[in-house]
Amino acid sequence: MAKNITGDLDAWRDLPALQQPEWDDPAEVRAVAEELAKQPPLVFAGECDQLRERLAEVARGEAFVLQGGDCAETFEGSNADAVKNKLKTLLQMAVVLTYAASVPVVKIGRMAGQFAKPRSKPTEIRGGLELPAYRGDAVNGFAFTPDERRNDPWRLLKAYHCSAVTLNLCRAFTKGGYADLRQVHAWNQDFVAGSPAGRRYERLAGEIDRALTFMHACGANPDEFHSVEFYSSHEALLLEYERALTRIDSLSGLPYDVSSHLVWIGERTRQLDGAHVEFLRHIRNPIAVKLGPTSTADDALALIDRLDPDREPGRLTFITRMGASKVRDALPPLIEKVERSGARVAWICDPMHGNTFEARGGHKTRRFDDVLDEVTGFFEVHRGLGTHPGGIHIEFTGDDVTECVGGGHPIDEDDLHQRYETACDPRLNRGQSLDLAFMVAELYRKTH
Repeated sequence: MAKNITGDLDAWRDLPALQQPEWDDPAEVRAVAEELAKQPPLVFAGECDQLRERLAEVARGEAFVLQGGDCAETFEGSNADAVKNKLKTLLQMAVVLTYAASVPVVKIGRMAGQFAKPRSKPTEIRGGLELPAYRGDAVNGFAFTPDERRNDPWRLLKAYHCSAVTLNLCRAFTKGGYADLRQVHAWNQDFVAGSPAGRRYERLAGEIDRALTFMHACGANPDEFHSVEFYSSHEALLLEYERALTRIDSLSGLPYDVSSHLVWIGERTRQLDGAHVEFLRHIRNPIAVKLGPTSTADDALALIDRLDPDREPGRLTFITRMGASKVRDALPPLIEKVERSGARVAWICDPMHGNTFEARGGHKTRRFDDVLDEVTGFFEVHRGLGTHPGGIHIEFTGDDVTECVGGGHPIDEDDLHQRYETACDPRLNRGQSLDLAFMVAELYRKTH
């Protein structure tokens, strides 16, 4: 048994647990946890093991991760159309990246569990009324009323059921013909035809089209053309939820968090002596940690020692979120020292969270150019060090929202109010996401 999965699954309860809701009644929380513990697993241990193998390929420079989805999912958004649109966008991006990079793309949704968010303040004040901050649908409601903002532990159970619905839809779409490679490519052709940057993308889309035509003429029609591997992920923020959905696998006798294939620790909860690191070090899932611009190389090495003492490729991923203005200076020391240590982690770029600002109308937003600049800096750093840029982690939606400014169909700050629908942070819309995919494809080709 590996060192990183032995020990007490409840040892975290004796440590500081940041960003947890203040529940009114501990007995109510216990009742919900007991109910959750009776529910079937959302994912299976074998699937988690398979993702760990895929991430080991990423760590070795043999694959690329595309991870994305909502900033914060909502119960209302757990429906067929919303899930289909997000999945469609993710698949379109993956086709472009797979062809351009000539390596497998590991597709991970920020879906089926991303119902909770850390907040900078525990309460919010409007018009003299102070209420608990909105922490995601798994905790309370978005509307600013005492009833909606009550931290309600029974929402954890609804989060589980909405995650089950979302995962069921994802499995059906990815295995039932919707993800057929030719169909996804046809969607990209439609996008290129209507895109202001269409000529820039037309050559790559044409290359993909000729490759598919050639393979079809040769009689090649493998199963991989008709379905895709798809994995779920979310931030393991609400520890009562994650613990209740942790089970001992009947085949291996090892603990897995069956709420998701991959779970991550956020920048605000990665304290070495904190409850989140303590809990996640005991589960067998592949795990990730967000690293912001204040992270040091020693922080990264200490997290590796704590979370991946056996140096198992695929076990640990670092998701860096530095900000466009800082990535070129802050990232190299981390990568250099980790590489020298002999640890094999996957490096993924989150170009969203370090680039948020408030627009003049009061909306929280991000500039598409800043998102692209951070990704560009991420690739430049890896190219300079001779290391592998392992993937991107983005917040996006398959809908035509107006939440981030810029992109091929430019959105400016005065447009944000038109379709600003996020429950938390601003997301790239479908067009901006596909613009990014074509640009990342170009960056990858230059790197390799």
